[in-house]
Amino acid sequence: QVQLVESGGGLVEPGGSLRLSCAATGYPFRFYAMSWVRQAPGKDHEWIAHISHAGTTTDYANSVKGRFTISRDNAQNTLFLQMNNLQPEDSAKYYCARFYTSMRPPSVNLDDYTEWGQGTQVTVAS
Repeated sequence: QVQLVESGGGLVEPGGSLRLSCAATGYPFRFYAMSWVRQAPGKDHEWIAHISHAGTTTDYANSVKGRFTISRDNAQNTLFLQMNNLQPEDSAKYYCARFYTSMRPPSVNLDDYTEWGQGTQVTVAS
C-alpha cells in the first residue's frame, strides 16, 4: 500500500525558511518521479516543483524558482522541499505526489500524479 506522509510545515515569518519532508512507503521510491503541489484556501492545486526518479532533473514553477529547492534521498525513501525567503502568498497546504508510472520523466500535469499525501500546512505571517 502506497503511503506518502508529509511533515515539516508550520508558522513562519516572512523571509523565513522551512524544510518539508515526504516519507514514502509501500513502493520502490527510487523508480518514481515526484512532485510538490500546494493549495491555498479557495484556490486550485498549484504544481510547484518536480524531480526525476534519480534526482538528476528538477523543475520549478516561476512563483517559487530561486527560492525553493526540491531534492530526494532514495536510500531513505524521502522527498524534500527546502523553502527560503517565504512570503505570505506561499501560505498553503503542501502535498507530495507520486508520478503515475515508474522510470518516466515527471510532468507538470497534476492528473499524472496518482498518489498523494495528506498534506502539511505552511503559514507565512508576521
